[in-house]
Amino acid sequence: MTGASAGCAGVVTDWKASVAPFRQPRTGRGVLQLLNTLLPYLAAWALMIWTLHLSYWITLLIAIPAAGLVVRSFIIAHDCGHGSFFRSRRANDVVGSILSVISFVPYRQWRREHAAHHSTSGDLDRRGIGDIWTLTVREYAAAPRRTRLAYRLMRNPLVLLLVGPFYMFVVKQRFAVSLRGKRDRVSVYGTNLAIALLILLASLTIGLQAYLMIQVPVLLLAGSAGIWLFYVQHQFEGAYWERSEDWDFVQAAVQGSSYYKLPKVLQWFSGNIGFHHLHHLSPAIPNYNLEACHNADPMFERVNAITLRTSLRSLSYRLWDEERRCLVGYP
Repeated sequence: MTGASAGCAGVVTDWKASVAPFRQPRTGRGVLQLLNTLLPYLAAWALMIWTLHLSYWITLLIAIPAAGLVVRSFIIAHDCGHGSFFRSRRANDVVGSILSVISFVPYRQWRREHAAHHSTSGDLDRRGIGDIWTLTVREYAAAPRRTRLAYRLMRNPLVLLLVGPFYMFVVKQRFAVSLRGKRDRVSVYGTNLAIALLILLASLTIGLQAYLMIQVPVLLLAGSAGIWLFYVQHQFEGAYWERSEDWDFVQAAVQGSSYYKLPKVLQWFSGNIGFHHLHHLSPAIPNYNLEACHNADPMFERVNAITLRTSLRSLSYRLWDEERRCLVGYP
């Protein structure tokens, strides 16, 4: 066991007892979070519509917090997908499905893929579902040139954070990627229909051009923030990857998911998802309980943390070196 792994093992001693009090959803907190997310989001839209006639630069400035509210609404839908936001499964599914229209992400299809991510995160033999494409050093060296080129292109920051959001949220999510579940397909087509109806309504009221001038920057900013959060939560110094026979759920959760210490305002907009080590350890903890859970037991404070400044190093990590057991750059 490496030094990092050994330290991590000490952190997670008796973790179930520590997280148990925080696994219970609270309806009042859930309703309050919905209100303080959706009402400001609607207000931001009203302001952006109004400022289109004043200055588009003002509109774009308001698009920044509006995008943050889209991220926050996605985190709520994410909690609903885990069944952790409300006590009622039906309430979770209804709220999650409605909020998914805001982020253009079909709720049920995403929920299934995300569940697979939680059960395989950090497992080198089960990569490819709901995660960032990651090759080992040996796989990259043995790959044909076109594969290496595609890999470099995909992990280029400009592609990852500028082209990636458009492809992921505007294009990819419009298609049912699995034929295994009728509900998944209904979720995709239902979300597409709801988006189409909203676009039609906007065209008949504020006009299609005005809608696109607002929706496109908001969605792309939110998408970039979302992809960055997901990327840095599993691609950081000290990350965890193992072959299936050595893979351990607790180690993958606590060592393989970052504790992203964000400024309070960014923590609020991101729905506490920076406490990602706890989220992977126990997805049943609602986002509004994650910080309290983290602070309740000193053992979680010993988890290695990354900050806004140190998280930028993640952009230099490209491949997993199985011999050195760490993320490295290209050869």
